[in-house]
Amino acid sequence: MTDEALQDRYAPRGTCFGCGPVNEKGLRIKSLVRGEEVVASWRAEKHHEAFPGALSGGIAGTLLDCHSNWTAAYHLMRRSGTATPPCTVTAEYAVELLRPTPTDGPIELVARPVEVGDDRAVIEAELRAGGKVCATCRGTFVAVKPGHPAYHRW
Repeated sequence: MTDEALQDRYAPRGTCFGCGPVNEKGLRIKSLVRGEEVVASWRAEKHHEAFPGALSGGIAGTLLDCHSNWTAAYHLMRRSGTATPPCTVTAEYAVELLRPTPTDGPIELVARPVEVGDDRAVIEAELRAGGKVCATCRGTFVAVKPGHPAYHRW
């Protein structure tokens, strides 16, 4: 895999708040494949804080959701042998906020598949900052078919 982000390669016109490259007000995360894991590095701005120096829990959840969703889409694509990832949606996910996430440096996301089926994947992810795991996520992400209201082609 190249150093090109999954979002830029497969959804360059994506508008998602968390990961859409063209959403000027979005978070614009960039998920990169590193073996079985998908990683990202992101920097918060002051308006992403819950209080000075600490990331909003809602932003942490969005980062984990979008990054995990892309991890699922990538691994579903690999399993099916297709050239592009399926459109995936979050079926369920749970975030555990372990400690305040400092915003004075990079925030790292690391996600890995736990289970990959024909149309869904279970993903576990971590959000790290300041050398510590600040939040974790486990979720199920499902591929949707053409005609479904959530379906879109990049």
